[in-house]
Amino acid sequence: MAENFYLDNPDLRFRMEGAALSAIVDLKEKGYSTAAKYANAPRNYADAQDNWRLILGILGDICANVIAPRAAEADEEGAVFHNGEVDYAAATQAAIEAFKKSEILGAMLPWEYGGLNLPETVYQAMVEMVSRAEGGLMTIFGLQEIASTISEFGDDEMKARVLPRFARGEVFGAMVLTEPDAGSDLGAVQTKASLDEATGKWKLNGVKRFITNGNAHIHLVLARSEEGSKDARGLSMFLVERDKSVKIRRIENKLGIHSSPTCELQYTDTPALLVGKRRFGLMRCAMALMNGARLAVAAQALGISEAAYREALRYAGERLQFGKPVSTLPAVSRMLISMKGEIEAARALIFETSCQVDALKAYEAKQEELAAAGAPLDPAVVARKKRASNLADMLTPMSKYYATEMGNRVCYKGMQIHGGVGYMREFNAERHYRDVRITNIYEGTSQLQVVAALGKMVGRGLDVLIDEWEALDYGSALAPVRAELSELTALFRKCCDELKDKDRELIDYFGTDLVEMGCVVVNSWLLLRDAITLERKRELVRAYTAEHLPRARGLASAILAGEMLSGPSREAILA
Repeated sequence: MAENFYLDNPDLRFRMEGAALSAIVDLKEKGYSTAAKYANAPRNYADAQDNWRLILGILGDICANVIAPRAAEADEEGAVFHNGEVDYAAATQAAIEAFKKSEILGAMLPWEYGGLNLPETVYQAMVEMVSRAEGGLMTIFGLQEIASTISEFGDDEMKARVLPRFARGEVFGAMVLTEPDAGSDLGAVQTKASLDEATGKWKLNGVKRFITNGNAHIHLVLARSEEGSKDARGLSMFLVERDKSVKIRRIENKLGIHSSPTCELQYTDTPALLVGKRRFGLMRCAMALMNGARLAVAAQALGISEAAYREALRYAGERLQFGKPVSTLPAVSRMLISMKGEIEAARALIFETSCQVDALKAYEAKQEELAAAGAPLDPAVVARKKRASNLADMLTPMSKYYATEMGNRVCYKGMQIHGGVGYMREFNAERHYRDVRITNIYEGTSQLQVVAALGKMVGRGLDVLIDEWEALDYGSALAPVRAELSELTALFRKCCDELKDKDRELIDYFGTDLVEMGCVVVNSWLLLRDAITLERKRELVRAYTAEHLPRARGLASAILAGEMLSGPSREAILA
């Protein structure tokens, strides 16, 4: 019987069925009035859920039966650079054709542009499945965020001309930010955008590096539009339709995700269109783009981890040592349980984050709609938008941090369970190990995610969620876990308060410890909440907290001791 990467994953289905999106979809579908204009638009929330099941089932079938069987082939052949152009591997091309025929591209685009108007939460489930099938393919499928950014910031003419082509799969996108001397520090971007005052047309000149899917048809390019500027305030975002003025100079020879071309690009008097307003390139457009991309990379790491876990579980059940399957050995079974717990914790965190992002987008759109109609602001909408914005800003980097670090741990254990054969190309374990390694590097390293989450976390930004979770009735069976978790939560809050008034160097020094601890606290509450309604989650949350709470207490002890190595001590060690 053929597999289906949606139907064979009960935890993913549980997340989708339990996603609290009713109010959000009502806003997205304008009280379901869109159904009168677009045949595929839902008539009510139950109809929307049926649509999601259908779409996820279709993609799950493609992932299991078209993409995954040729994943090793896509990795082996990889993307090839020839005569200034990039050719995808044959397996990658077959996957793209399957996406087109299924009519599931343009997932989050509005109905009017041929999209499916899906919530972010549903889209991230799609990204996870594609990544489970073949990690490198996600960077082509997942860069639909480019289309969403154009939809959010582009003018009507730009959207009408470009977005339907995304929805039909005629074009794919690339996020063109990084330069040889501007990696994490995007404020240092030097690619120049020049405006011809007579014609009102822009041209770009400069070099970009490490551009994922840089051979794409549509580029969103961050460039310096303000003469004499030296910081982020001089940057704007531009749309480029790749032509002969865009030269692909090379593609990188990478450790993993071989099917995904990483390009070095040169722009020479390249025609470009301004996206949104001048000077808003980094602080508005690029940040919106990167937040979506970071959530997608979290889902990518989750998908690769799911694949690695399933390979390890199957191998451990089949491999006999000392007359019995190695899965029965306590040392191995403990690793498998750890992998399972971390994967489901990461999925819970990603879904919670996606729901907050969906809420932010929906209430932003509602606020803009009211403003355009000249109606007074609705205080309830303003309050919900503010809450969602604060949570999305904090949970997005937390998700990216936890899921990608988790992915590296899970794929490491997956290879270890395979033993020597896991190191060989004949088995998928080594491919997963290579593919996942990029996830905690690109779209902002783990260290940058810590910086992004730290400010609101120290300010007790998680309290609004944790207070809700603590107030739930968990029953007598879960009371011991709840008590232990409440104790750790109090310790976490004490750590936040301890760091709040300290100097920046001390906060940064213990930042990773605090964010790591925050992830354990949030994940544990999410799994405990699940255990109220799902029996199998009870043992899972016990296993997860037994593994992770002791380490979180150790992190708290270090933070509260407040003893960091001095500058001279660090220099002496590193000398």
